[in-house]
Amino acid sequence: MHRRRSFEVFTLSFLDTICCGFGAMILLLVLTEVGKPAALEESRKHLGGEVRLLEEQLNIIRGQTDELNRELVGSRETLERERGKLSSLAGDLSRIRGRYAGSREDAAVTNIIERQLVAGQEALTEEMQRLTAQRAQSPRTADIGGIPLDSEYVIFIIDTSSSMTSNHWEVNLGVVEELLSLYPHVQGLQVMNDQGTYMYEGTRGRWLSDTPEQRQDIRERARKWRAFSQSDPVPGMEEAVRRYWAPDKRIAVFVLGDEFTGDSIQEALDSIGALNKPGPDGRRPMRVHAIGFPEAADMPPFTNIRFSALMRLICEQNGGTFVGMKH
Repeated sequence: MHRRRSFEVFTLSFLDTICCGFGAMILLLVLTEVGKPAALEESRKHLGGEVRLLEEQLNIIRGQTDELNRELVGSRETLERERGKLSSLAGDLSRIRGRYAGSREDAAVTNIIERQLVAGQEALTEEMQRLTAQRAQSPRTADIGGIPLDSEYVIFIIDTSSSMTSNHWEVNLGVVEELLSLYPHVQGLQVMNDQGTYMYEGTRGRWLSDTPEQRQDIRERARKWRAFSQSDPVPGMEEAVRRYWAPDKRIAVFVLGDEFTGDSIQEALDSIGALNKPGPDGRRPMRVHAIGFPEAADMPPFTNIRFSALMRLICEQNGGTFVGMKH
């Protein structure tokens, strides 16, 4: 009698089959998911770039918003100012309308006055034309020393060296006073010394207004004026002509001094002649006059002679007059 063999469910073959099946499933999972980490990493980078781009755009938008807010505030302030101006103009208009309404009653009187003014103006114009023609036909007005008085602007160039301030200053002040009296009113004044230093600092290239107060102040300042000087009027004349020369102006330059210590009379003559160019009519716009003071006891005689020689030639060349003061 044969014994039956016992049946074993979990044999080695069965376990091999089960392991192979699990292995296949794991292999399928690995093969399926192997590309996903790289894709996720790429997605993160892409999303990070987009986030940074959006942040930059947000910052730009915020900056534009701030700028627009500032412009809006400025526009509001400008609008408020304009509204204030408009209110002020409206008030002015109301006042003018009130005055105009009140003056309507005087319209007849105003018309009469206007007609009288027009008639008077016409008569004055005719008289001015007559006087202008008469002046054009008459010789030029002259006064002390034959100095022409046809200038509208006056410049004084005063030697402020020790020889002048110690020996001639009171006489010099009297001459300045007398010259001013020859021109009761001009359109502009200026004062400098022989080196081109201005009595009134900060007025270079500008004219002083001709008023009684200004003339009095010039007199008072001149009494105490002691600017540095080298007894050479050429720098002052060059500054005056270079700075104030104008073809449409009549300018008188008065040089007051007693010495010329410069190098060359001819060079000085050429320099002033080149700067004070003649106009289309041949007339030089700036007349250069000179007042020569006598030599002092402690002064070399040749410097005084050189001043007289230089200024005689300068005055002759530039339509002016030289006047020598006596001892």
